[in-house]
Amino acid sequence: MTPSRRTILAGLIAAPLAAALPAYRIVPERIGDGIWMIHGADAPIEMGNGGAIANITILATDAGAVLIDCGPSLRYGQALTQVAATLTGKPVTRVYLTHLHPDHIYGAAAFDPAIVAATPALAASLRTEGQGFADGMYRLLGDWMRGTEFRMPGVVLSGESETIGGRTFGLLPLAGHSGADLAILDRATGTLIAGDLVFHDRAPSTPHADVPMWLASLARLKAIDHRTTVPGHGPFDPGPASAIDQTRDWLEWLTGALRAAVLAGMDMVAAGAMPIPDRFARMAAARYELERSVSHLYPAIEAELLPRIDGRG
Repeated sequence: MTPSRRTILAGLIAAPLAAALPAYRIVPERIGDGIWMIHGADAPIEMGNGGAIANITILATDAGAVLIDCGPSLRYGQALTQVAATLTGKPVTRVYLTHLHPDHIYGAAAFDPAIVAATPALAASLRTEGQGFADGMYRLLGDWMRGTEFRMPGVVLSGESETIGGRTFGLLPLAGHSGADLAILDRATGTLIAGDLVFHDRAPSTPHADVPMWLASLARLKAIDHRTTVPGHGPFDPGPASAIDQTRDWLEWLTGALRAAVLAGMDMVAAGAMPIPDRFARMAAARYELERSVSHLYPAIEAELLPRIDGRG
């Protein structure tokens, strides 16, 4: 059998890196009764953090541990399994995936697909995009990804809630950060686990963003009766609205600033270097995400505001 590109790549980098790579450092923070958050690195995906940049939520139920997202790799998922069992005294019984971005989902390689759940829209996206994202993670992270193989989730969610071991989870299929985002409300504690629809003190990323739809989803989330918020990235929000409001503020500033930059005749390099308002000074990765957002969003804004005079788009 001819080895795959991924196998060759992993083999080339594994030997020099295997001894040097540390274990993932997984430090759960108790944020409520039977619920813990693991705060991912507030940084880009890079070799130094093994891709462990997403927040992960662990919940205890009578039937077993529930995970909301599961990290970037098989190695992370295996470590997460042990942490969840230690916290809850039970094995993992459900893994919810919030969206398709690889820092959130490839730890699912450590679990039986029969317990991994996604919305119908996310399942459709994963069928077409899942393998390609996994290949990209191998190129970025090398031996951190050893053994990580993408598998489709075995559970397609239906209905507005799911009860597991006496604990009920409200399921909120939305979109905007990606084409299919899932937020989850833990009704026992009033904790909203928002996935990457919400960032907190960490600039939002926009590779698949539909900003108007994202803003509409944020309005939906803010209207939900909840007490606290787990963002997809950044620290836990002990209240219901601060992280949601901050995410909305950044997105509104970003789109307004990019539109103004196009009308001012700035090229993409100049737009990426524009000043960032002082109110975002504490946001991690702000300049990095502004530069990325220019590459993601600028061409469409230029096409809208500076159409060709011959009408050809």
